[in-house]
Amino acid sequence: MSFMDSIKTCFGKYTTFAGRASRSEFWFFMLFIWLGIMVCYGLIFMMFDTDAMIQAAEGGMIGSGPAFGFPIIPGILLLVFILATFLPNLSVMVRRLHDTGHSGWWYWVALIPLIGGIILLVFFVSKGTDGDNDFGDDPLA
Repeated sequence: MSFMDSIKTCFGKYTTFAGRASRSEFWFFMLFIWLGIMVCYGLIFMMFDTDAMIQAAEGGMIGSGPAFGFPIIPGILLLVFILATFLPNLSVMVRRLHDTGHSGWWYWVALIPLIGGIILLVFFVSKGTDGDNDFGDDPLA
């Protein structure tokens, strides 16, 4: 599955928690989310006056300008992006767990500090079960 196909599929199935998702679908969508967040943060940091921030950190005079106010437009853009990708992200994670033969309820293991994230990472990078499983048809077939 290509990068664009993954994005189209994940947004097309944004509330579909049944079925399975291949590794390429999952990881390309994670890349899309990561790139989107980085672009939003890049816009936020471009709007900050970094010279004034460095001067204030060194104990200099505190200026008044965009360095000390949150850039509203990129901040709203980041919030909208996170909200728009929340359900597609959650559904592709559940479908990826299904592909490895695990219930979507395994997502809650992420609440265990450090170890939960490692367990999910192992599930996400694991090869899916060959052929059909309890959660649906093989996405690579």
